[in-house]
Amino acid sequence: MKKSLSGLLACAALALSFSAGAASAADPAATSLPGHYYLQGVMEVGSELLLKKDGKFEWTLSYGNTDEQASGEWRVAGDMVTLVAGDGGKEPQFRVFEESEMRIQKPAEAGTWVAIVGFPQVGPMADVEVKFEAQSGKTATAVSVANGDAIVHMPASERWVRAGLRRQGSKADYQWLAVPDERAQERLAAFAVTDAQWLRGQAFQTLNLRVVKGGLKLHGMDSAVAKGLYAKASGQ
Repeated sequence: MKKSLSGLLACAALALSFSAGAASAADPAATSLPGHYYLQGVMEVGSELLLKKDGKFEWTLSYGNTDEQASGEWRVAGDMVTLVAGDGGKEPQFRVFEESEMRIQKPAEAGTWVAIVGFPQVGPMADVEVKFEAQSGKTATAVSVANGDAIVHMPASERWVRAGLRRQGSKADYQWLAVPDERAQERLAAFAVTDAQWLRGQAFQTLNLRVVKGGLKLHGMDSAVAKGLYAKASGQ
């Protein structure tokens, strides 16, 4: 596929709207649809969908060197199943990197403070809002980019004492962490998310599937995956 599948899914999701309640025991589909589904009929693409009885779902897709995932709640209206990605209100937790985990030792450029966000030896975490606080009380905020860096400008007279972290757009309180003296001197500190799963973003916001004979088919999309069928595992 020439285009990113996540891009195709996002476009399809934005083009669709729905008005349906979460699956419940009162809905017949709540008892017939739950189960483990596997994508069939698409070469060199592997995908699984787990619809849980409690209204939650887990979705994964692999093709080439790309792995994508999404999780959240599933809803049903008539013959349409809608996957609504979300985190269930959970927030990531952070800690300061140990010195033994630091691979970048060069101090930040004069006049800048750098916070690196990620998981040691795994990868960076983007879209984390970092609030830098100086000993004087002066603050500045930046959001981590694809390489995990969040950078602000601060006068040489200021000293970094702590950093508050939360997901971009979150209404949760900042999680405040003290910056070690050595890191403050070098104006560069790293913060690890405690669960590496947070490094994997959601592949889509919403995704619709139609109930058909033999399983579920993606609805409202024009891609190779839409030609396949999510068939429920035998015995379920």
